[in-house]
Amino acid sequence: MKWEGVLLAFATTVVAGAPAGAQSPLLDYQVNGDSIERPLIGQPGDAARGEVLIADRRRSLCLLCHAGPFPDPHAQGTLAPNLGGVGARLSEGQLRLRVVDMRRVVPSSIMPSYYRIDGLERVAEPWQGKPVLTAEEIEDVVAFLVTLKE
Repeated sequence: MKWEGVLLAFATTVVAGAPAGAQSPLLDYQVNGDSIERPLIGQPGDAARGEVLIADRRRSLCLLCHAGPFPDPHAQGTLAPNLGGVGARLSEGQLRLRVVDMRRVVPSSIMPSYYRIDGLERVAEPWQGKPVLTAEEIEDVVAFLVTLKE
């Protein structure tokens, strides 16, 4: 399968680049249709921190697959939808679910689950039971994505 090599390389990168701080227990959240309406931490995140996280190819890995209104267009991916205008296309709750666990929306997605830890395959032992991003980081990313209206 053509994506198999890409997925293996991506999974390896996710494991190698996962933040050490992402070891706190998961907070409960409720999925309603195609969204998680309430912030995971009970308050909105910080868009400036979210922008830094998205641009950090070693932490969030977003720009390995996505492109958007970010510096250095040559370091952006082409495998996934462009993030430009995503805040106009999707609600905050829809964005939150996609970051938390895109496979709830598109089961065949190659996007990693940034906050789900159960039912995952081929997770390196040091990272089993740990999310890629903390709840606070998820909210920061969502807060930034909501600002991308054009």
